[in-house]
Formats: sequence, structure tokens, C-alpha cells
Amino acid sequence: MAFKSEVDVAVIGAGAAGLAAAHGLAAAGIDVLLVEARDRIGGRAWTLREGQPCPLDLGCGWLHSADLNPWVKIAEERGFEIDKSPPPWARRSREMGFAPGEYADFSRAVDLFWDRLEEAKDAEPDPPASAFVEAGSRWTALLESISTYYSGAALERVSTRDIGRYVDTGVNWRVVEGYGALIAAYGAALPVAFDAPVTAIDHSGARVKIETPRGTISARAAIVTLPTDVLASGTIAFWPPVDDKLHAAAHLPLGLADKLFFRLHRPEDFPNGTHFFGAIDELTASYDVRPHGCPIIECYFGGSLAADLERGGAAAFESYAREQLTRHLGAHVVASLSAIACTSWRSDPFARGSYSHALPGHADDRFVLAAAVGDRLFFAGEACSPEFFSTAHGAYLTGIEAARHAIARLRVAANV
Repeated sequence: MAFKSEVDVAVIGAGAAGLAAAHGLAAAGIDVLLVEARDRIGGRAWTLREGQPCPLDLGCGWLHSADLNPWVKIAEERGFEIDKSPPPWARRSREMGFAPGEYADFSRAVDLFWDRLEEAKDAEPDPPASAFVEAGSRWTALLESISTYYSGAALERVSTRDIGRYVDTGVNWRVVEGYGALIAAYGAALPVAFDAPVTAIDHSGARVKIETPRGTISARAAIVTLPTDVLASGTIAFWPPVDDKLHAAAHLPLGLADKLFFRLHRPEDFPNGTHFFGAIDELTASYDVRPHGCPIIECYFGGSLAADLERGGAAAFESYAREQLTRHLGAHVVASLSAIACTSWRSDPFARGSYSHALPGHADDRFVLAAAVGDRLFFAGEACSPEFFSTAHGAYLTGIEAARHAIARLRVAANV
């Protein structure tokens, strides 16, 4: 759409939180504009479809806590198909690569870790999650790998209190057409200024002034939904300064999770839904073969492993994955695979990572980040959610909440 220099509310960032906020504002009859740095909506939700064997979710891919996830209703209303089959990490096929009896021993180590963490989630001071790995456990590397899948970071960098507050109902579904495609469809009719990365936000006067390369936007209020690493980087100048926000963002850094997809040219040779770890004695990727029947292998890398591979580019991811897959599937099978897509979220200047975790001692910084500044500057995004952080539904709910507060403040101001 055409760039607008004056609006009631500018929503900075057209990801899940920004889209939810914009919908709420528009429904209340408020003139709203989404200000997006990229040339697409969705943020860290992005489905690649054109020319692919099936939709590929490069970002978020799971409707976590699906029985209470608002995106399920949105999907149903828009005619998207939901795959309700059990997630790969809940299937017995993941015993692949374990010797007899080893998987049961590993499962006991996982249960012990979570039991000990649950007992200590309210401890003072707030310890790192690594404190609850059994000393000398042979499964430490694999427990660390799993941490990089759900937090994007090593256990020593994860707050026990924060992870203990996370709400997970254990119900996990997928959007067949792609989670990113769903979120894009949800925002398709909203007004968006693309290719407009924000460089400065002046909230000192009666109106908020938002600087972008396309020009200045003047708004009665603004809702900021940017990833924490973008905020903490200082690439956006706030006036007056919002140092408490930037400090909170720095203590809620984005972990890293990257994906590589291989095309299967003979999918009939592979059973649906096979899932396994690449290794069991070192930091490792995990592999999902033919998710909901698609002729692909989805490779998942987290934490320092993903960061190291990003430095080598897509070729490094592919080489690593082929080596691990060869151990499980054989050289002849792996030679027939074709790499078709690879992510590098740490290298994306408008993301700088995947999803947030709180550093030990900083779980409450989520509340600091979410708090309004005065009566015209509001914040939203998955990192602002104390219970559903790191998820698209957490982002959505904080966007709805920020819009509700902005609407209330605008109505009060109009009646003064």
C-alpha cells in the first residue's frame, strides 16, 4: 500500500504479534499501519511453497498447546487443514540409533531432569537449568541438544524459573499448508508499509514520530513488536531513552534454531513420520522423515551447533546432515537426496535469532519488556509472554493485549 505519514497507531513489525495487534485496532475502528522492514509479512513465521514438493515452514512450524492455541480457530475459519497426528518426538521411531535398553535409560534421565527442575522452579536465586542434569550422566550431550531445540540455547543460559513458567498442554499439531502461510493469510488484508525498517522512535511529544528510510510516520501511539536481539542491538534510537526495555531485551536473548530440507526422490522407501537424533553422545541435529506424508526430510539444528554451521553457510549444514544421515540410512540412500532449502536466522538482520529464552535470574524481565511506556508506546511479541514465550500463539496473545491497552489509552485521551 502507499506509505502513510500520519495514522492513529503504527504497529512496528508485521509478525504474529503485530498482525494480531493490527487486527484488534482495525476492529475498533482505529486507523492503523503496520511498519515492516521486510518485503513480506510473517516475521519469524515463513512458509516456502513455490516450486517445493510441499509447504516448508522455515520458521515456526508447530501449533504448540493446540487445544488452547488461538491460531487453530483462525486456521479453521480460513479453511486451512490441521494435521493432528502425534508429533515426531512422541513416536517410538526415535529409538533409532540407540542400542537395546539405551533409549529407556535416556528417557529416565529426561524425566529425572524435568522432575528436578519442576521442584526448583521457584528457588532463590534462580539457577540455570543445567543445575538439574544428573552429575556424570552419559546423556548430558543429548539433554543439551534437546535444550537447543526448545530454547535455542545451552542449559547453562536458560532460567529455571522462566522455563518452569512455560505452559505446555502437550498437544502439538501442524498446519498442512504451513504455519507461516496461515499467519500470512491472516494478515493479508491489513495495511502494511513494506521495506521500512525503523531507525528511530521519538515519543517525547504529543505524537510518536517513527523514522524509516521511506519517511517519517506520525502516530498517536505505537506498538513495538520487534525481536529482542533487534531491540538490544541499539539499531533503533529511542527518545527519550528506554534503557530498561533494552536491558530487559538483552536478558531475553533469542536462541537459535535452523532447518535444512532434503527432497526424497523415492519417498516410498521411507516410512512416514520416522524421527531420530543424528547422534546420542554429542551435540546433534534431529531428523524428521516424511512429516505428514511430505516427500522430504526436515533437519533441525539448534544452539551453538546451528551458529557454527551458519558461519559455513548452506553447504556446511548440508555436509553435516549428510554425514549424520549416512550413519542411519546408508550412503546409497543419502546420495539420492537433494537439498532444497536452508535457513540462517541468526544472520537475518531483522530477526537475529529464532525465539527468546530468559537468562538465569531474568525471568521477570518479560514483564519489564511488556510494560507500556507512558500512554503512547506499547510492546508485544513472544518475548513479552511469561507463559507462552517462543511461540506464535504467545506472540498473538501479547499483540491482542497491547492493542487493548492502546485502544483504552486512546479513548481516555479523546475524552480529556
